[in-house]
Amino acid sequence: MAFPPAFLDELRSRIVLSDVVGRRVKLRKGPRGEFTGLCPFHNEKSPSFTVSDDKGFYHCFGCGEHGSVFDFVMNTENLQFPEVVEQLAGTAGMEVPRQSAAAAEAARRSATLHEVLDKAAVWYSDQLNAAQGVGARDYLKKRGVEPDSAAAFRLGFAPDARTQLKDALLARGVSDAQLVETGLTVKPEDGGASFDRFRNRLMFPILDSRGRVIAFGGRALGDARAKYLNSPETALFHKGRTLYGLFQARQPIRDTGTAIVTEGYMDVIALVDGGFSHAVAPLGTALTEEQIELLWRFAPEPVICLDGDAAGRRAALAAAERALPLLKPGLSLHFAQLPDGEDPDSLIRARGAAAMRQVLDAAVPMNELLWWKERRAQPVDSPEREAGLRARLETLCREIRDPDIRGAYQRLFRARMDEEFGGPRSRGAERGRGSRDWGANIPRPGGFRRGPSPLLRQTSLGRGEESSGREGFIVGVPLVAPAVLVVGEEAFAQVHLADTSLDRLRGAILQASATVAGLDSETLHDHLAKQGFGEIATRLTAAVVRVNPNLRADTALEETELAWREAMALHGRASLQKEIETAWLEFTEDSSEEKRDRVTSLQEELGDAQGVRTRGNLLNPA
Repeated sequence: MAFPPAFLDELRSRIVLSDVVGRRVKLRKGPRGEFTGLCPFHNEKSPSFTVSDDKGFYHCFGCGEHGSVFDFVMNTENLQFPEVVEQLAGTAGMEVPRQSAAAAEAARRSATLHEVLDKAAVWYSDQLNAAQGVGARDYLKKRGVEPDSAAAFRLGFAPDARTQLKDALLARGVSDAQLVETGLTVKPEDGGASFDRFRNRLMFPILDSRGRVIAFGGRALGDARAKYLNSPETALFHKGRTLYGLFQARQPIRDTGTAIVTEGYMDVIALVDGGFSHAVAPLGTALTEEQIELLWRFAPEPVICLDGDAAGRRAALAAAERALPLLKPGLSLHFAQLPDGEDPDSLIRARGAAAMRQVLDAAVPMNELLWWKERRAQPVDSPEREAGLRARLETLCREIRDPDIRGAYQRLFRARMDEEFGGPRSRGAERGRGSRDWGANIPRPGGFRRGPSPLLRQTSLGRGEESSGREGFIVGVPLVAPAVLVVGEEAFAQVHLADTSLDRLRGAILQASATVAGLDSETLHDHLAKQGFGEIATRLTAAVVRVNPNLRADTALEETELAWREAMALHGRASLQKEIETAWLEFTEDSSEEKRDRVTSLQEELGDAQGVRTRGNLLNPA
């Protein structure tokens, strides 16, 4: 039902958002007039849910849920928009404008079409469990799909018959026109009789956010020109705005704080069976802008995990480029790389859920994927090609509409260029802190500081021990002294962190650095608490200070920066050493030129990091 805009504006003005939210959430009023409480859309122990009566919206910094009073009631009470308006209007003592005859007819027709599609889903499910569905059941068994999973996703079977569905639904009171309108049947252009669209296919009902069937996907079980076939666009179904499995995944996404975006129907089901119930799929390989923004309503940084083939990699890159203009503080994408030739379904069946977890844990942020794409577009073996790479990266950055994020990407890419091709930039000059050079104390050929600084020597890292707190120290220093980010932000963003919790905290720290003015330790901790990182930030700060008692907010900034820089340099060298060991083992098994060059390249990189140019190595002794 369409309501006059003036009526909706008046209704908003009469409804106090905090009163409506307060019926379900215990709210506490803050000093600025905003309210905070525990988010009703995901499990949390520290409040990250805010309500602003002045702005007229709520927002959760933990799960990303955001909306107006209408959205809140729809999402918490599972009501449609017209029902919400009726309810709130009654509370406000307002009379709802009468629906026009045309609008009433459209609403009635939509409800009827939902009923038609639901009848089709029930019929397809019955066929799957009937004698003629034995082939489809064998296929599901072969793919490892349990009967409970088939039932949860309402899987079905379309028999290999021209009008079997049509005849069955006509007998149940559905009209031929309704079957055509829902896309269940096809009407020939020559005016002949309609026939079933789906034949000899495993059927996947596609649901809307309320769990209503709006379309179908069908997987061919025999020879067919199209392996997968979707319903056409209809009044209920818009392919580019829909994600398969989202209805089932809503709560798991909120519980985990993230979503896995995979390629197909079977991948979603395989992931759910493997314990990854927060999985969804676009209806095709290319994510649309609408689907990206739909994902962000539930998870701030979904993980894109498409098939490990050329098409999947192209689709991942297309998603990254499509998301660039849409980026907002705290909202981005991560990308997981599956092994060549694998999809989530095949990987889980062959190697188990642990292998899938390893893939997801290794997901990289979007900036890393874009750097990889442009860096490998062509060899950078001349000044002209180096300039071309810089120009391509700058062009990508200009696609970002948000000025803060655009600036952060520019600084990051420029630092990567300077690191790889020389010409380090002074970050201090950019932010008005003098001309300190971030790279001045990083070991490089031609002389460097021997031995760790006094502050770093107090740590197990500085003593050369394999400390489990190495990454904790690197992430903890900005918590104690955020001023180090003035000159070290890019290096901090690039350092590899195996601990996923610390990696997420690092992302939140970088977000605060880019968006919060006058950032000191107290302000940073307050910001992180609102993002759901309060507990880990407090714990890590205490641990860092406990292990390094001389590291405090009032410690001389130069001393703190030096220890931090050296810690990251040591960590980088340790990571390189592990890569070398792995590459060497691979070379012993496969003595190809490619494997040989990989070992040599890594050893040269390690030599540069240590400030020495290797004359010989394992493969080429001096």
